[in-house]
Amino acid sequence: MMRFAPYLIGALLCAVMASSSPAQARTRNPDDERLIGACIRRASLGRPWLEKTLLGLRDQEAGWIGAEVANTNGTHDLGPLQINSWWVGRIAAHIGRPKAHVRHWLRFDPCFNAEAARWVFLSALRTTGDYWKAVGIYHSPTAWRQRNYISSVAMHLIGRFGSDVFMR
Repeated sequence: MMRFAPYLIGALLCAVMASSSPAQARTRNPDDERLIGACIRRASLGRPWLEKTLLGLRDQEAGWIGAEVANTNGTHDLGPLQINSWWVGRIAAHIGRPKAHVRHWLRFDPCFNAEAARWVFLSALRTTGDYWKAVGIYHSPTAWRQRNYISSVAMHLIGRFGSDVFMR
């Protein structure tokens, strides 16, 4: 529980300075939001902490059904939880399906996208054993980018669930 505190405090301090991503500029469709929320609930497998985490990642990423946002490194962020296209080959190999299908599903199937987000996050959590490090890895392998991202996700979690988000 105490391992969450530094990031929650940092998020409160950084709230005013938080910047939005290009995907956040898009207006959210209420019907799509309900569908994405239902997919996140399903992907969380009945684990409240995982549902909160995926919702925090979704709030930070702010993608939409059909999203394909170009990055400066030549990759693209896909769908509601903005799964980086770098993951397409790994996911395709993991489920035994063609890369083209996986890329399409990541963009247009919000439940597939949420399940992929769960897989990416939980893979990082299994590897590191550290919740916040896994949140950072979800975004980037680069430490300074991870720190900024972690603070932003923590801010979104506090905004959605309150400052005691992980205490209940």
